[in-house]
Amino acid sequence: MKNILLIRHGQSEWNKLNLFTGFKNIELTELGIDEAKNASKTFRELGIKFDLVYTSLLLRAQKTAKIILEGLDQFEVLVNNNKIIEHSALNERDYGDLTGLDKKETANKYGEEQVYKWRRGYSDRPPAGESLEDVVLRVRDYFNLEILPQIHSNLNNNILIAAHGNSLRALLIVMDVYQINEINSVELSTGVPIHIIHENDKFKIK
Repeated sequence: MKNILLIRHGQSEWNKLNLFTGFKNIELTELGIDEAKNASKTFRELGIKFDLVYTSLLLRAQKTAKIILEGLDQFEVLVNNNKIIEHSALNERDYGDLTGLDKKETANKYGEEQVYKWRRGYSDRPPAGESLEDVVLRVRDYFNLEILPQIHSNLNNNILIAAHGNSLRALLIVMDVYQINEINSVELSTGVPIHIIHENDKFKIK
């Protein structure tokens, strides 16, 4: 049995302001830092030692992972052994022209129904941005080529993936934990871990 711990980064400055963030590199708030520290305490209580860590190229995910690992006294060992892997495939969804806009103001301008489709529709792309389907395609390629072989390896029993709301939704689809028609109802809170077990070649939430 393998443990894959997924965590959305702690609250960012733009989460706090209710802005579309996407690829923009935004720092964690003090609350976001505390959320990461609390996640670290949870992992410590579970006695989890990570063998491998994946994160995106965006600072809010990287900093969340670092805070968690420092709280477990595991950061230096993992980084020195090249066990913390950063990749753009795990980046948040690109919100295109919506990036930096207030979500409520955008709904007032374009209509709630249209903004809901952009935010929660599977194939709906915001102007110059990505749909969730686009994110699933890039996450699936990276997962199958890089992450899944590591899960199958005897060397890695505990893997941490610190990423973003939409890249983690995509990952849950790729792992077949949720179906496409279910993913809209899945809320991923900042800094709250999801414990996935890989057993008998299947993924499921513990």
